[in-house]
Amino acid sequence: MRILLISNSTNPGEGYLEHAKPHIKNFLGDKPKNAIFIPYAAVTFSYDEYEKKVNDKFEEIGHHVTSIHKFNNAVEAIENADAIVVGGGNTWQLVKTLQDKKLMKVIRRKVRHGIPYIGWSAGSNIACPTLRTTNDMPIVEPKKFKTLNLVPFQINPHYLDEHPTNHAGETREVRINEFITVNPDIYVVGLREGTMLWLEDDDLSLVGNRPARIFKYKEDPIELSGEDDFNFLLKAES
Repeated sequence: MRILLISNSTNPGEGYLEHAKPHIKNFLGDKPKNAIFIPYAAVTFSYDEYEKKVNDKFEEIGHHVTSIHKFNNAVEAIENADAIVVGGGNTWQLVKTLQDKKLMKVIRRKVRHGIPYIGWSAGSNIACPTLRTTNDMPIVEPKKFKTLNLVPFQINPHYLDEHPTNHAGETREVRINEFITVNPDIYVVGLREGTMLWLEDDDLSLVGNRPARIFKYKEDPIELSGEDDFNFLLKAES
């Protein structure tokens, strides 16, 4: 499989997808690709707006996306695409819509058979076995929490170390520790902003200049950089 899982779409002081564009270009290659775009995580803006925003950036690197909502037959559109791109937004809305439209299985099958998959934020969340490590408010109720299961570990995108000033609630790490306590066999990757996971066949690596934080029940969290081996995560139970 070929998968690029990006923590976030925008870094402070940068344009949309600016930090990710060079890596997306390297991931997709020089030959122009016509990718299918999944905009279903959008809630407060239209699919047309989302498609234009993403396509403008992809065209800058020689590729093109067309939103799935433009097709009469969504399954056929996925079958014929050169790549699948899933944008961020609300993970619950994304999962519910994919389930309602019965698109999870065809996406999973195509990616497992080699079609490149790119996702950021919510699009990274759904590559995991479930959506249970999203940061998003559950504004809708999907049929189930299971997602694409393209990787056997969970991701927490936008991972934060900092505790906001005067905030007395739980930190991100506390919430992840709750998750691994009741799901002791599953690794969780705290994926900091500006970073991404790149899976090429059986080789998983971290891209970006910040480390990832890896959580596992009854183990101390570890910090791994782009120079470290991440392949142990591919052997984990989902």
